[in-house]
Amino acid sequence: MVRKNEEAGVGVVMGWWRRWYTLLFFLLKKSFFAVIFSMLPEMGSEGSSRVVVPRNFRLLEELERGEKGVGDGTVSYGMDDADDVYMQSWTGTIIGPPNTVHEGRIYQLKLFCGKEYPDQPPGVRFQSRINMSCVNYETGVVEPSLFPMLVDWKRENTMEDVLMQLKKEMMSPQNRKLSQPSDGNEEGRVDQKGLVVKCCIM
Repeated sequence: MVRKNEEAGVGVVMGWWRRWYTLLFFLLKKSFFAVIFSMLPEMGSEGSSRVVVPRNFRLLEELERGEKGVGDGTVSYGMDDADDVYMQSWTGTIIGPPNTVHEGRIYQLKLFCGKEYPDQPPGVRFQSRINMSCVNYETGVVEPSLFPMLVDWKRENTMEDVLMQLKKEMMSPQNRKLSQPSDGNEEGRVDQKGLVVKCCIM
């Protein structure tokens, strides 16, 4: 009789243990798959998949590429403040292309990547004086409405792409022969409030 009671008691304990084990396993399994599914590519409206890289990971990739050197070395960029955990402020450089009025000039730009980057484009602002059809001569801001890449921004675009496209604009028929300020290489611009749009080069 005592033995039967002991076996019954053990059975109850084991029953409760199985229930808790099953519940724990279910929760762990659910958490595991939640993590896995969160890492899977997003499905587009037409069934195509794409991996959405988080903002900071994307900027770290761009930083690494900038430190290694970009293309033929005529454009470059890097972070202004290594301690900026948000990685917002960047400086870019473009060496003027040959056979244009920009040849031999070195242009410096400020880039600011806000919280919506790279879903939204960076704002762009020349620190060096320059005369270009897409740049506000007084402020140095690259006008998005006059610069197609900023208007038709795609998440895959990078700061390198922006700099390369600006270099191409310097070679375009409307810009390659425009007269330039004599101090275009060195005169910096004073930052002005309200000139920077979301995720922009300042």
